[in-house]
Amino acid sequence: MRTRKTRLLMFPLTETDIRAAFINASLSERKAVTLPPNLAALAWDKLDYLGWRDPKIPGIGYVIARLDDSPVGLLLRERKGKMTTRPQCSWCNDVQLPNDVAFFSTKRAGQAGRNGDTIGILACANFECSANVRKLPSVAYIGFDVEAARQQRIEALGEHVRNFLQDVRDG
Repeated sequence: MRTRKTRLLMFPLTETDIRAAFINASLSERKAVTLPPNLAALAWDKLDYLGWRDPKIPGIGYVIARLDDSPVGLLLRERKGKMTTRPQCSWCNDVQLPNDVAFFSTKRAGQAGRNGDTIGILACANFECSANVRKLPSVAYIGFDVEAARQQRIEALGEHVRNFLQDVRDG
């Protein structure tokens, strides 16, 4: 019998929590982080992770998720370049994306990152994954349980993001 995993939704974060969460950013980079817009008004119960782009520094994004019951954050850099095909987000796996997907790279945490070791991911360019997975999917066949499919997508998103953060953290 398959047991259901507990979803780890985000919990409200303060500015101090956000700045302290980054595992692959220097102290000066953490101080320079532009906080997400409307931080106090976010619907935390509908977020599997907190992700936003820095409006002051083009090409920079931030992601914070719950890992081992603590917030863990990454500073991401968008890699520019022409993609020959429309990529799919590695986190939400949405094939009918209403938004762009970008390639982001990030330094690994600790000494590996200081040595220049990086890892990359294809993700929604503006980190819309939490909203994407909550949309009801198309009916695949008669009797298809769209709500169960949506719940499975939500759970998968959380797992994909946590796995990526863990890979960056633990190398």
